[in-house]
Amino acid sequence: MAEDTRLSGAAGQLLRRGTVIPAHPLALKADRRLDEARQRNLTRYYVASGAGGVAVGVHTTQFAIRDPKVGLLEPVLRLASEEIGDAKLQRPFLKVAGICGPTDQALKEAELAVKYGYNLGLLSNGGLTAYSEDDLIRRAEAVSKVIPVFGFYLQPAVGGRLLSYSFWRRLADIPGVAAIKIAAFNRYQTLDVVRAVCHSERRNEVSLYTGNDDNIVADLLTTYRCIVRGAPVEKRMVGGLLGHWAVWTERAVALLEEIHACIAAGYSSMRRLLNKGVEVTDMNAVIFDAGNGFHGCIPGIHEVLRRQGLLAGRWCLDPKEELSVSQMEEIDRIYREYPSYNDDIFVKRFLEGREG
Repeated sequence: MAEDTRLSGAAGQLLRRGTVIPAHPLALKADRRLDEARQRNLTRYYVASGAGGVAVGVHTTQFAIRDPKVGLLEPVLRLASEEIGDAKLQRPFLKVAGICGPTDQALKEAELAVKYGYNLGLLSNGGLTAYSEDDLIRRAEAVSKVIPVFGFYLQPAVGGRLLSYSFWRRLADIPGVAAIKIAAFNRYQTLDVVRAVCHSERRNEVSLYTGNDDNIVADLLTTYRCIVRGAPVEKRMVGGLLGHWAVWTERAVALLEEIHACIAAGYSSMRRLLNKGVEVTDMNAVIFDAGNGFHGCIPGIHEVLRRQGLLAGRWCLDPKEELSVSQMEEIDRIYREYPSYNDDIFVKRFLEGREG
């Protein structure tokens, strides 16, 4: 193993500049086996949409892919990597692999990600209730010696845990930590992470990405200002690694470009973007099924992709994972109320090009 890992070159520059990183879903057939053709096509869609990367093997891909009876972690990592390579892009494209479990498992998953050329490992702390914060830091240090780490604050409602300011301060100091995804869905906990990074000597080396699907636009517009040893330090979330951006991705790319342009122009169009932010949150509440404790989150993503023709159905590995009551009607509503946010025309042309 290397002493530590750093993300450099064009990939590192892209990560620090900020980009759209969709969380990659899992394409299944009706018998709940992998639909390889559609899995590959989803990756091609994200590349074609202008996204700056994909995150594979994460919550949206379904953690059950790691079940030995399912055995899909390596196939989905491989398929995405192959499609990105086949695209022969003339621009950087970040490959982020989800990494889970106790230290031994996390190290094996990190090595698997490196095998398939992934740039970063999104390190989840979910399910590790027996681990102290000291244990989690040691685990992150070990993984960072295999692959650059994308830290991850996952909200407790979907399997995460509350972590202290001290934890994030120590995580930011690890040389191999390149970024942190903040998906706490909570302003107080979000601020803990930002303050911790601002107080780290590595503040300029750790990029912040929003995973707060309930507050995407405001997160990306906000400049956080902390006083560090008597001097002001500013930090922004530069991009997003989001399940919400697994759908309507071409429009998400345009939205991030608009946000970056607004900031560069001195926030001249911020009011319009804040209004958009409320609309995006309304759409996310429907797709993620926030009113039902996020039960229909993944099926909600799948339903949008099914309507567009990118997936054949909403099937998840767990047959019990389905849309909640009235969620379908709510998806109909957001389609009616926010037509400018969907990329159905883009997807239609994309699919016609593939089929042609």
